Amino acid sequence: MMYEHQQQQQQLQPQLLMRKKKGVNNNDNGHERRKSIEEERFEIVDLSGMSLECLPNPSLNLATVCKLDLSNNNLQSIPESLTARLLNVVVLDVRSNQLKFLPNSIGCLSKLKILNVSGNLLESLPKTIENCRSLEELNANFNKLSKLPDTIGFELTNLKKLSVNSNKLVFLPRSLSHLTALRVLDVRLNCLRSLPEDLENLINLEVLNVSQNFQYLGTLPYSIGLLLSLVELDVSYNKLTSLPDSLGCLKKMQKLSVEGNPMVSPPMEVFEQGLHAVKEYLSQKMNGGHRTPPKKKSWVGKLVKYGTFNGHSRASGSRREEREGFIMPEYRSIDGLASPRYMGMFSPRRLFSPRNYFSR
Repeated sequence: MMYEHQQQQQQLQPQLLMRKKKGVNNNDNGHERRKSIEEERFEIVDLSGMSLECLPNPSLNLATVCKLDLSNNNLQSIPESLTARLLNVVVLDVRSNQLKFLPNSIGCLSKLKILNVSGNLLESLPKTIENCRSLEELNANFNKLSKLPDTIGFELTNLKKLSVNSNKLVFLPRSLSHLTALRVLDVRLNCLRSLPEDLENLINLEVLNVSQNFQYLGTLPYSIGLLLSLVELDVSYNKLTSLPDSLGCLKKMQKLSVEGNPMVSPPMEVFEQGLHAVKEYLSQKMNGGHRTPPKKKSWVGKLVKYGTFNGHSRASGSRREEREGFIMPEYRSIDGLASPRYMGMFSPRRLFSPRNYFSR
């Protein structure tokens, strides 16, 4: 059943608000001023939090609606005919409902700037959403999305914020790299295996959050270091073992989160020195000027100094034997470094293996 009975309609009428915009130019003549006021009249329809299971029959001209708030109800669908008549809607909020799909007629909303469909049961977005070319903000968090429309980035050239966290996304479409106006991209808490290779086209991207894809995301593309406007990067709680050397080019980056990764490069002692040290390390490595940092050798010195390492080097003075590492007849764990959190990071194999310690 698509509409409620008339009694419920009457109860909903106080929720319909009509407001007039201000700011008419004083230089306009009387006729132009009246025309401008008439054109700028708009309506805000607020039906949020009313436990609606279906929409009432509207008693107003939907073409005059500027904002429609249907959030926090129990809606399972939105009529195609209703959406098609929202020709001037700028904000559409249907978050926290039971929607399993969006109407294809959403593509008729050519003036739509903000769309919030978070907290529903959506498994996909209609391809027609690409026709909403004025869209600046799309929030589809907390759904069941397994993919985004393949060509979504080709048409939504005005999109500034895309939030699709807490879904089931495995890949992001390559067309996202065409969102040159995008400033915020939030794809945390998904199942991402990788990111698009040509991210460098996102010339205005300031915030990128790809955290908490856990065991799925193991690498980052080199192009992530070409996002010259990037200020915040969160890659925490993934399966990353290294950061791209290109991150050393990000002069505007002020915040980098990498906790919860089995990180090898840069080494942990570099992270402990702060973001500046990380960028310098990666920059030197990218330019081919990086060598094994002396701090790695200092760990050996500290272990010997405090008697926690009983190894000794081979007696032979040959260069080859020196590069083979250390003999460890005994090894006693170090308090603090042997905790579960740091065991993999500071294991004897990582600290003293010839492959890692003497690599150039």
